[in-house]
Amino acid sequence: MEEQKHKRRVHYSGKYPKKFEEKYKEHNPEKYKDTIEHVISKGSTPAGMHISIMVQEILDFLQIQPGQKGLDCTLGYGGHTKKMLEKLGGSGCIYGLDVDPIESAKTVERLRGFGFGEDNFQFRLINFANIDKVCAEAGKFDFVLADLGVSSMQIDNPERGFSYKIDGPLDLRLDPKHGESAAERLHNITEEEFVGMMIENSDECYAEEIAHKVFTLMSKGNPMDTTTALRNAISEALWKVPKDEKEQAIKKSCARVFQALRIDVNSEFEVLYSFLEKLPNILNSGGRVAILTFHSGEDRLVKKSFKEMKKAGVYSDVSSDVIRPSAEECRINPRSKSTKMRWAIKA
Repeated sequence: MEEQKHKRRVHYSGKYPKKFEEKYKEHNPEKYKDTIEHVISKGSTPAGMHISIMVQEILDFLQIQPGQKGLDCTLGYGGHTKKMLEKLGGSGCIYGLDVDPIESAKTVERLRGFGFGEDNFQFRLINFANIDKVCAEAGKFDFVLADLGVSSMQIDNPERGFSYKIDGPLDLRLDPKHGESAAERLHNITEEEFVGMMIENSDECYAEEIAHKVFTLMSKGNPMDTTTALRNAISEALWKVPKDEKEQAIKKSCARVFQALRIDVNSEFEVLYSFLEKLPNILNSGGRVAILTFHSGEDRLVKKSFKEMKKAGVYSDVSSDVIRPSAEECRINPRSKSTKMRWAIKA
């Protein structure tokens, strides 16, 4: 039998690790609990982790009872799923869905490690636009959760290309094995289409200037294939912005442009349309659904759908206004600040 070689931990310069791959303690939350608690207490998210948002508000609304059947449409790190499984008390089942084959495999292993077997937890690698297919297999559900945010594990991993703050390939796909990357998308559309994408998906106020700069650079042989290249192009495009406003303007435009591209390459609005249309048909009478949104485009679609379906008698009740995370949660987890929760109850 070949002797297994000892794997040395990643070495880094300075007192604390800075790069994602160097933060070996944060990647092992069970082993280094003190480090994890320290990072969270500073208002940061540990590398490779995701802090679930509005957990108590979700549980308070869903009113999960032992023996029920639930659906978590966006499994992610599994934080919401774990808390909902605990409410079932070993009786009942939750189906978890995700399109990210990389992170979902880690999450399923983690949940199995907590003792949730296949009797209580089932995973399907499928887009939540296809909830009708899951329902055909599992039957109707008593409660449903859809957290539409991108997980911190995806944002922080430079290989995934979700963040303008870290250099990496300009990818932005939730499932990196399928579809066009953001870089490929930029090279396959026109300048006018990019302008429209930024306006429609993120209300970018400098859409024309940014698109013109990006396409001018590409026409001169500068590939727009990394997060840094796109961030620099956005920065150059905003040269007219007053000096004292420039830093914030660039930061906000970067966030909006990356959001617009992410929505486009993952067909997020089309997926949400399909989900909202099929949602009532997968709920038992009295079934409850909670949806977390993170930008105005998503929230408008959810609000409109719930309102129309209540008027049609499909839902007996819907949230009259959004529910927001508490000030304390926003302090501990700054990424929760933009979260809006809406709910509905099947008639």
